Amino acid sequence: MTSLKSYPRFTLGATLTAEQQAFFRQHGFLHFRAFASPEQVQELLRATEAVQQQWLAEGVQKVNGVPIKYGKDVDGAPIVQRFAFASHYSPVLADFLEDARFRALFPLLEAPGGRVGINEKDGLVINHYVNVPGSEFSQMGWHTDSLRDVFYGKRIGPMLNVGFHLDGTPATNGGLRLIPGTHQQPLREMLFRKKYYKDVGPDPHEIAVETEPGDLTVHDGRMWHRVAQSPLVGEVSRRRVMYVPIVAGKYQPKHENSPTPFYLRFLHLVK
Repeated sequence: MTSLKSYPRFTLGATLTAEQQAFFRQHGFLHFRAFASPEQVQELLRATEAVQQQWLAEGVQKVNGVPIKYGKDVDGAPIVQRFAFASHYSPVLADFLEDARFRALFPLLEAPGGRVGINEKDGLVINHYVNVPGSEFSQMGWHTDSLRDVFYGKRIGPMLNVGFHLDGTPATNGGLRLIPGTHQQPLREMLFRKKYYKDVGPDPHEIAVETEPGDLTVHDGRMWHRVAQSPLVGEVSRRRVMYVPIVAGKYQPKHENSPTPFYLRFLHLVK
């Protein structure tokens, strides 16, 4: 596994620098430090907890056809471990996605019509990983985000997966792993290099993305990545990340009558 120190961490401004664009073209990802302040991080955490309490009280099972994943916290209390379209339920989360710096990422799509997919794919997803008995979400096996296009017989469209990290995650506590350069792989490699979600072990070419609270990461949807399980147990294993897609092409919003996407019917297998 390659150390964090082997790749640069950038600062995201109103526009991308030539260095940042060149790095993304070659490696397929970028890591930005301190996208948000500690105060903003705490505000966002409070917002996610408010949405969680609403969904627990109302027994929400799906949002726009996307299943909600529930599990247990360190004290055995029920929690939401995978949210979808969370910004639809919180003005704080919705305002966060209006930050002009997200638009600075649009050129990475290399396609016209770039936008933050607040109503598309799964909208704003919040993943809450914790390694305790009763948790239903402590890791996620190898996958690419572009497979969903293949499932539906579509041409693979341009997509960025943008992650905002609410907790610090050193490599020793699991977290995001990427295989740099795989955004340029042929279709066969994207389909068969790994067993989707079933393969969870390390890859000799992976890198560990070690984050601090408030960091932003972005990776190409065609890139192989996973979320490693924390070897720690309990509160110290907690990792919360918000993901939103940046997409281009035909506008394809979801709505309350949208069917459950085929690939999400296997969400219960991800633990």
